[in-house]
Amino acid sequence: MKKSLLEALRERRLVCDGAMGTQLMLAGLANGDCGEAWNLTHPERVLKIQRNYVDAGADCLITNTFGGSRLMLKRHGQIDNLSEINQAGARIAREAFGGREGFVLGDLGPLGAILEPYGDLPADQAQAAYEEQARALVEAGADAIIIETQTSLEEIGVAIDAAKAAGAPCVIASLAYDLSQDKSFYVTMMGVTPEKAAEFVSERGADIIALNCGTGMDMNGAAMVAKQYRASCQLPVMVQPNAGLPVLENLKAVYKQLPADMASYVPDALDAGANIIGSCCGSTPDHTRAIRQVVEKFNLTGQPR
Repeated sequence: MKKSLLEALRERRLVCDGAMGTQLMLAGLANGDCGEAWNLTHPERVLKIQRNYVDAGADCLITNTFGGSRLMLKRHGQIDNLSEINQAGARIAREAFGGREGFVLGDLGPLGAILEPYGDLPADQAQAAYEEQARALVEAGADAIIIETQTSLEEIGVAIDAAKAAGAPCVIASLAYDLSQDKSFYVTMMGVTPEKAAEFVSERGADIIALNCGTGMDMNGAAMVAKQYRASCQLPVMVQPNAGLPVLENLKAVYKQLPADMASYVPDALDAGANIIGSCCGSTPDHTRAIRQVVEKFNLTGQPR
């Protein structure tokens, strides 16, 4: 019988995949188009991207459903295909493992609106949108729901409640942190510190506390935040930092960190207690491969260096 994600984490450190959006654009997705709709219109392209991550050593694949909520799909005229898009995303990720053991993480991204009282989106509508999407992913066999790129406790709390209500076997809560101007600490856009996030997520009933993306969030920064998570709660920790710090080229943020350079900081993340290590903006299967080599050595020897 297949182990659950949490059972696997008690035995070894795992590797997650990397960026999806940039890989979709390299595969032909036009800027501004609905990448999630490709689960129905171009499933073979999504499958190829995720197979490349599996071949690079990913134990976990995040579904191509970041913008798969009704609020986000409505902007692309895809709301009627919500269940099909999300369920196809889970099936494609499962197929990418090719029969090998692996974990499908159903992706819930931000709703693109601020909850009341700070914004206009009622909490009950937000929870209904998240629960609808999470239920489709769970019904399609997702091993966990990952709520990612979050910046406020209000939204991530509602999303955790929704994922649990949808029957998610495991709930991962991931926040996006920005590096302070003096480069001494990380905080979300809405002012949430890693310590506060860890306490809140743990009390709300999530199973794993995570980080991804954010301005200035590289593997070195991920190790810093992972250590703060560990000091603030008992949950397993997942990190998905960007491929270094971006540079501006032709008015676009470009990530240039080489796979080996990213991997050189993975031992720090392992030392800090990270249980799952992946990557985010600007990363590729080559970054996953480099991360895998370090994590594999740790799993074999118990030493990150």
